[in-house]
Amino acid sequence: MQTASVTRTSKETDITAVILPEDGKTEISTGIGFFDHMLTALSVHSRIPMHITAKGDLHVDAHHTVEDTGIVLGQALAKALGDKSGIARYGSAYIPMDEALAFCALDICNRPFLVFDAAFTNAMIGTYDSCLTEEFLRAFAFHAGITLHVRVLYGKNDHHKTEAAFKALAHALRIACTSAGEGAFSTKGILG
Repeated sequence: MQTASVTRTSKETDITAVILPEDGKTEISTGIGFFDHMLTALSVHSRIPMHITAKGDLHVDAHHTVEDTGIVLGQALAKALGDKSGIARYGSAYIPMDEALAFCALDICNRPFLVFDAAFTNAMIGTYDSCLTEEFLRAFAFHAGITLHVRVLYGKNDHHKTEAAFKALAHALRIACTSAGEGAFSTKGILG
């Protein structure tokens, strides 16, 4: 994995994501406190330092900011992984968060797909819409070239369920990005 930076500016958002910044630190600022918390967990638990800054039309709602952050972060990860040769490619993890349990399985294969299975009780977690977790994951998976399955098996607290899902993604991603020798880890000789 190499340092990568992507910026995307539209009429709705202005977002930059840097994977493996030179200072090796994680700095997240999206204007959405709970989302910052989730992205920080994603970075720390995947052991992939990130700088993410996002300015969006939060006076409308958080949808554009969260989805576009997924787009930019996915593009940055794809750029950081290059042709993806030499990575383990697959990763999975079960992560508990108090009473909640989440599972993630993924394949960094250039065939993007998302299966998301989670039920939330509340519409909001702070200023974060619960339904935006799926929107972030879809944008991230499709722009990183990942087949991604995330399931929250059970839980009562929506904060815990969401955090378990983000941390499961992080741990699965850490495993998939580890070195697994030379070339594409595929019987076809290429990914995709």
